[in-house]
Amino acid sequence: MIKLALLFLVIALIAGLAGLTGIAGAAVDIAFFLFGLALVLFIILLVLGLTVFKKVT
Repeated sequence: MIKLALLFLVIALIAGLAGLTGIAGAAVDIAFFLFGLALVLFIILLVLGLTVFKKVT
C-alpha cells in the first residue's frame, strides 16, 4: 500500500511539473488517502499484536 502511495506521489510530481494541475491534485489526494490508510492499519495491527502477545505469554 505504501508502494502505491509513493507511485501516486511520483505521478503527482510529474503531472505538476507538466502543468496538469487537475491530475496532480487528484494523485496527491489518492496518495494521501493510501498513506493514511496504511498508517491506520499499521497502528491497529501493532496494538493487536502487542495485546495478543501479552495474552499468549
